[in-house]
Amino acid sequence: MMQFRYVAAGLMVAVSLAGCQRTSYNPYNDLPSQPAPLQAQPVPSVQSGQLPPPGGATQFPTAPQQETGSLDPSASAAPTSALDVTKEQMVGNWRVTNAGASCDMFLTLTNLGSGSRGGTRGCAGELTTMGSWEVSGKMVQFKDRSGNIIGRVYKTAENRFDGTTNSGQSVSLSR
Repeated sequence: MMQFRYVAAGLMVAVSLAGCQRTSYNPYNDLPSQPAPLQAQPVPSVQSGQLPPPGGATQFPTAPQQETGSLDPSASAAPTSALDVTKEQMVGNWRVTNAGASCDMFLTLTNLGSGSRGGTRGCAGELTTMGSWEVSGKMVQFKDRSGNIIGRVYKTAENRFDGTTNSGQSVSLSR
């Protein structure tokens, strides 16, 4: 009977140790150990050349000039009938009539140089170069991407502005 006890005790120890085996699932066992190699891509040719010396007069671009072009010098003064205008009133989408054609103008309050970012869509002539705008007194100035004034308008009624471009073409904004 003693033998039976030893056998039974041995079987119990074996069964209890069998329950302690570590079994777990690893989802990464199914993945390859190395990623697939990448295909070679064509490389454009490299160009070389001599850079200009550091510093000097060409290091910074010249400041934009505030040219008035062919505008009448008295046009920078607001007409007596011009209404007060603020930047906040100008923000948004405007319908533009320029030299008989219509297009869109978009004005934001995002800073760009000394003015605010703006642009046009579907316009012709000077207004295609518009990059920013600025309110100066009762006048709204439109500037090209270099900061040069390309036209100006004055508030003539609620949601209406009239003026000219540097080349003398009439410009009207309305909503």
